[in-house]
Order: sequence, then structure tokens, then C-alpha cells
Amino acid sequence: MAATVRTSRGSRLLRHAVLLLFVLLMIYPLVWMVVSSFKPSNLILSQTGIVPTEVTLDNYVDGWDALGSPFTLFLGNSLLIGVGSVLGNLFSCSLTAYALARLNFRMNKVYLALTLMTIMLPFHVLVIPQYILFAELGWINTYVPLLLPKFLATDAVFIFLMVQFIRSLPRELDQAAMIDGAGPFRIFWSVILPLMQPALITTTIFTFIWTWNDYFGPLLYLTRTELYTVPVALKSLVDTETTSGIGTMFAMSLISLVPIVLFFVFAQRYIIKGIATTGIK
Repeated sequence: MAATVRTSRGSRLLRHAVLLLFVLLMIYPLVWMVVSSFKPSNLILSQTGIVPTEVTLDNYVDGWDALGSPFTLFLGNSLLIGVGSVLGNLFSCSLTAYALARLNFRMNKVYLALTLMTIMLPFHVLVIPQYILFAELGWINTYVPLLLPKFLATDAVFIFLMVQFIRSLPRELDQAAMIDGAGPFRIFWSVILPLMQPALITTTIFTFIWTWNDYFGPLLYLTRTELYTVPVALKSLVDTETTSGIGTMFAMSLISLVPIVLFFVFAQRYIIKGIATTGIK
């Protein structure tokens, strides 16, 4: 019996040691970035050790106003687009999902199939026609091209997520509301929407994270420095030919991670709950 206990304890220790090794491998890039943000730029790529031989705060001081504006401006721009995208997806995707899941109209299944087909359509296929359209409307160097599609239910992933969730709700709730005289919109607002909280929270979390980290869209439509989001501003800090500014980029990257990490920490339990109750798992 004692030998069995020792063997079981040894196997647990081995598993934990292997998991700890993988954890260290996963967090090493983050640790390296944190350490590099406190190194002089000329030592970041020349020193391979994790322990810096020289510590400085110049990267944070220089990076904060490196583009002629305080970095809080770019954080605010990203926050504005992130919150707007969340509101747009919650509004448009929930209404679209309710219509596809509950309302009976001609070609309902065809519209749902077409919506799901857009998931398989690469984003880059639409870049040129969308850019021409927004340019003709005079919306370049505004946030409209980044926010307007969110209010038009273009994220089919969240529509499908909400459709599946609404279908799991008993139709007797709709029928009871209809007996009380509620119409389709009242049923959606008073009955379905309050029950969709897990799906709405999941949509909020992933929309905000994806929008905060989006680089291609802001790079395409925003050319004025004061309109830059965080990813575009970080790229602008580095001179691609001389690699100067890499230290300031690491410093500002670390600062830009703080909002998303805090958001993830406070929303972690909702992520787990949303995934478990919306069928993504």
C-alpha cells in the first residue's frame, strides 16, 4: 500500500513538474517583454539573458509622447472603438438572431445559411470594395468604417451563437407573452433579451478583445496620427530599418496590455459561464 501511495505521489509530482515547465515556456515571452521594457534600446537584442545589466525608465518617458501626442490619446481611441463595437454587435446581432431563430418568414433558413456562409468568406476579399465605398462616402480618417459594420450585424459568429442560444429557450415563453398581447419586439425585449445574458456577455468579451487587438482595420482607414488606435501607434514607434524605438514599443505595449488584462480578470467567470451555456464548447 505504501509503495502504491509513493508511486501515485511521484506521478502527480511529475505531472505538475511538466505542467510547470509548459507554464514557464508560455509566460517567457511576456516576461522577456517586461524585462526588455526596462533595458536601453541598444541592449535589448544584444543581451540574451533575462536579467538586465542596466535598468532605465527612459523607454516609458520617451514612448509616452513619442508620436507627438500622449499615449492616453491612443488608449482612448481604442476604448472608443471597442465600446462602440460592443454596443453595435449587441444591438444588431441580438435582433438578427432573434428574427432568424423565432420569427417565421419566407426564406428564413436561406438567410441563416447565407449568414453562416459569410464566416467562411475571408475578410481580405471584401477589403477593396469596402474601402472604395467608404472612400466615395468621404469616411476615410473617421471611425465610421470601423463602427458602422458592427451595427449592421456583420459578425456572423455571434449571430450563430445567439441563434443557438435562443433556440434552446422554450417557445412556451413566447406563447405566454403573446396571450398577454405582446408583439414580436415586446417579446424580444421583455422575454428573450433578459434570458440571453450569457450569450450577450460572451459577445461583449470577445468583441472587445478582438477590437482592441485589431491592427489591419485601423491601419487601412486611419492615416492621421491623432486617430490611431493602440496597435497602429505601437507599430509607428518602431523604425523598421534601424529597429530604433523597439524599447519604447515594448514599454508602451506593456501599458496597453493593462486594460485588456484587467478586463479579462474581471470577466473571466463570465467567459467560462458564457462558453458553458451557449454551446461554443
